Amino acid sequence: MAEGFLRRYGAKRFEAHSAGLEPKGVNPLTMQVMSEVGVDISSHTSKGIDAYFGKPLPYLITVCDDADQNCPAGWTGVKTRMHWSFEDPARFEGTEEERLAKFREVRDLIEQKIKAWVADQS
Repeated sequence: MAEGFLRRYGAKRFEAHSAGLEPKGVNPLTMQVMSEVGVDISSHTSKGIDAYFGKPLPYLITVCDDADQNCPAGWTGVKTRMHWSFEDPARFEGTEEERLAKFREVRDLIEQKIKAWVADQS
C-alpha cells in the first residue's frame, strides 16, 4: 500500500520500492482496496529485503512493528531509517467484510501518512 501511495503522491521526487521479511505475494484484499481508491498495484510483486541489500537508499521506511524489530539494523547505503507503525491488516481475523474494513482503515491511514510526509519533504 505504501509503495502504491508513494508512487502516486511522490513519483516526481522519490523512487518507491517495497519488500518484506517473509514475502508471500500481494494480498488480494490489498489489491482490492487500493483499486477502490484508483491505485493499481496489480503489477506489484512481493520481494524479499535481500533484493535491496547494499543498494544506496536515501530512506528505509518500515510500516509494521514486526518489520521494524526484525529488519537488519546495519544496512549500508541507507541514509535515513524511519518507522511508521501500522497494524498489519493481513493478520486481522474476522468475516470477509470485517477484514475488508480493516484493510480499508489501514489503507486510509497509510495514505494520510504518505501525503503528509511527501508534503513535508518539499
